[in-house]
Amino acid sequence: MRSSGELAKWRILVPRGGRWGDGVAATVRAHGAIAVIAPLVNFASVETPDVLAAELRRLEAGEFDWLVVSSATTVDVFISHGIRLPETTRVAAVGETTAQALTFAGYHVDFVPQSDNSARGLVAEWPVGDVRGRALVPQSDASDPTLVAGLARLNFEATFVSAYRTVGVPVAPSVAADVASGSIRAVLVTSGSVARQIAAQLAPLPESVIVACIGPRTAFDTRAVGLPVHVIAEEKTVESMLEALEEYVRDS
Repeated sequence: MRSSGELAKWRILVPRGGRWGDGVAATVRAHGAIAVIAPLVNFASVETPDVLAAELRRLEAGEFDWLVVSSATTVDVFISHGIRLPETTRVAAVGETTAQALTFAGYHVDFVPQSDNSARGLVAEWPVGDVRGRALVPQSDASDPTLVAGLARLNFEATFVSAYRTVGVPVAPSVAADVASGSIRAVLVTSGSVARQIAAQLAPLPESVIVACIGPRTAFDTRAVGLPVHVIAEEKTVESMLEALEEYVRDS
């Protein structure tokens, strides 16, 4: 990780807290900027816990050929339920961040898309010859159907289950004031749910504030709620997003 210096002393909004937010903040600081951690979303238990518990029991019983994981938050759900995966169940992760979370939690990972760390990328790069059987897809209750629909097109019997709920968190008045004044120079948008909270709580953004999105899908969702998009990461990682932000600033 090398910083080119364009972001030195910039204040950048990190829209989530917890371990994830701390990790992002460390990456922001490595680029010479100042991280302003302001959680805009959090995660809550599902409203239908019995349905989730039943699908997780089926998973542990070996009824699924594949487990498809699209976020590190889902891994936290597995940990909280003490899930043990059968050796016969293969695991696909939507990107390197999710794969790392699975590995750190003691789960094996069999497939990660290389070119596009997104639901579309995972479906597009799915291994030829492994298109068969049943797949469990635990996601946020607010997830779009891209992943399940894509797996169904590959002839999987794909089962979606709501693993957690994404809820908005009121932003601190001081942070809102700093965004409105332009004191915060950039905001990192890491999901559609974050984009919706920025639009609801912080819009309209000053023209000087740069909006950086973690990938094309997030950029699409960001524009859909009326926010500008200045930067799109080439890879679905925070490091790639910050490198793209540096390049944008350097070329501006």
